[in-house]
Amino acid sequence: MTTFHLPDLGEGLSEAEIVEWHVNVGERIAADQPMVSVETAKAVVEVPAPFAGTVLALHGAAGDVIATGAPLIEFDDGTVVGTIPRSSTELPPEPAASTPARDDRRAGAHARAVPAARALAKHLGIDLGTVAGTGRAGLITIDDVLGAGPRTAGPAMQPLRGLRRAMRASMTLAHAQVALSTVCDDADVGDWEHEGGYTLRLIRAIAAAARAEPALNAWFDPDRDARTLHARLDLAIAVDTADGLVVPVIRDAGSLAPQALAAALAGRKAAAHARTLAPEDLRDATFTLSNYGTVAGRYAVPQVVPPAVAILGAGMVRVEPVARSEGIVARRRLPLSLSFDHRCVTGGEACRFLAAVIADLQEPR
Repeated sequence: MTTFHLPDLGEGLSEAEIVEWHVNVGERIAADQPMVSVETAKAVVEVPAPFAGTVLALHGAAGDVIATGAPLIEFDDGTVVGTIPRSSTELPPEPAASTPARDDRRAGAHARAVPAARALAKHLGIDLGTVAGTGRAGLITIDDVLGAGPRTAGPAMQPLRGLRRAMRASMTLAHAQVALSTVCDDADVGDWEHEGGYTLRLIRAIAAAARAEPALNAWFDPDRDARTLHARLDLAIAVDTADGLVVPVIRDAGSLAPQALAAALAGRKAAAHARTLAPEDLRDATFTLSNYGTVAGRYAVPQVVPPAVAILGAGMVRVEPVARSEGIVARRRLPLSLSFDHRCVTGGEACRFLAAVIADLQEPR
């Protein structure tokens, strides 16, 4: 028997959530045949079979969270003939010792449970030692914990899944690591020759600002106490989908011609809604744009996700009275909120960046 462990899918993440199994116990499968779809870092990835053989056991069901390096599937003896795409990590060796037999009298700390079930039990104050596991070999699942919790008339707890789990992880990281500061201002867009296309104009303005003030198109490494300034703008665009927030990246956005930029933006949005983005489409952004004003909102405090150091938020365009030399006039105003990591970006740099964004946005065309 050979055990295949969940590989590092090239994202450096510690776990993945099983979306759907494509094979069954007892099935004979070929090398490189899709075995399972897992969700990590907001992308759904198919893991192919590295062995040609018969499936003996599946570790986990849809919705279960599996740690990177943990057992995923067991086969009869076979030969490794394939590789895992997007993975730079070899398959981990077999565990040195077998898993201890389940002891129904064990203490809660030693109970066998999926990570999400253990976290939920802690939140609800439930001793895992009192929960009977219905998973494979007595593994405690989320449903087991929910079934053991106190019965109330209120709605059932809903563990975070998929995109919401990814959001929780990135926001926890942002809150723990970033010294967040935000500066706000408005751009007068009343002289635009053509209304609409705000996102494309915002991307162009960010590219111009990155050239004027490179300190915000950067990464910061707190362990080395060093920053990396990027000549190329790899821009992440926050996309609101029915499943949650997806943030695909447009590569080298500052050098794209208007038509190419529009096509890239449309393609990224469509792939985000269809959940067809690959992991590499979601990583290594150097700056982020959140155009939340397409829904609602004026100013905000957008969150910076490391290693990036800045994010621009754009609110809803409003027609407002503005005092000018000729009197009070109605003008279209675009509210902007620029958040930055004050550990490595100065207030002056942030303000100069925002001023460059505004200057570009206020051009008529």
